[in-house]
Amino acid sequence: MSSSDQTKAGVLFAICAYTMWGIAPIYFKALMHIPAEEILMHRVVWSLAVLVVLIVGLRQVRKVTTAIRSKRVIITLLFAGILLAGNWLLFIWAVNNNFLLEASLGYFINPLINVFLGRIFLGEMLRPVQKLAVLLAMIGVGLLVFSYGELPWIALTLATSFSVYGLLRKQVQVDSMPGLFIETSMMLPAAAIYWLFFASVTADLTANPASLNTLLLLAGVVTTAPLLCFTAAARRIKYSTLGMIQYIGPSIMFTLAIVIYHEPLSQARLLTFAIVWTALAIFTYDSLNYYRKNRRVQKPI
Repeated sequence: MSSSDQTKAGVLFAICAYTMWGIAPIYFKALMHIPAEEILMHRVVWSLAVLVVLIVGLRQVRKVTTAIRSKRVIITLLFAGILLAGNWLLFIWAVNNNFLLEASLGYFINPLINVFLGRIFLGEMLRPVQKLAVLLAMIGVGLLVFSYGELPWIALTLATSFSVYGLLRKQVQVDSMPGLFIETSMMLPAAAIYWLFFASVTADLTANPASLNTLLLLAGVVTTAPLLCFTAAARRIKYSTLGMIQYIGPSIMFTLAIVIYHEPLSQARLLTFAIVWTALAIFTYDSLNYYRKNRRVQKPI
């Protein structure tokens, strides 16, 4: 596959991933009566079940065995899995405790953190306009801190944890599906301990109605589908480009929070969103201009 085709595929994978993440709160709201830790447990168990079927069916077993022979790969994926599990848990808790707006703010900030990490760890240079966008986002968060007297910790934790997760996955030479399988496998012991000793009555699938069990089993698809798309995208396109596409997800979350779930939007929070949106608009405009200029330069005469 040519470099151009790789980029196109990466962009499509990214759009699919972030659209699915954007509508994911609808799924978690349907499980509000179940503790967030237990929902996380189901995500791990049923995601692994889905991945086993995919790994065997698509003949990816050899890639898994090759990956686990590398100590560096295993350590990297272990840290990536811990970050991912923490991100999942906090996101579920935020959605089901009516903090979807703050969660969406975190994922609006996330692309700008991606740009920052891409500069530090991947050597992706920041143009002056990109620096301005990052600075504006920092000002927006600062205003929220000043208005409320406390840090928007949910937003910042979600943004940072997922940015670092993406950076780790971009650094490790493992395909998306085998990598996710290894990560999820390393989460399984903790999930099994929770199910055996700490889970609520809804963890007994034999006592649940079929509708609830169906929802719980769907956790595997809800989890793996966007993650597979995301990791496939992260390996095909620049990290800063991935960050630009990312705001599809939080835009959908923001709309759900306001229109469907009627979360309150204070003036201070609206101002923060407005500043972050401005930063994203500046960043997107600059990125598109840069892309067009490069295409003109590279176009054969």
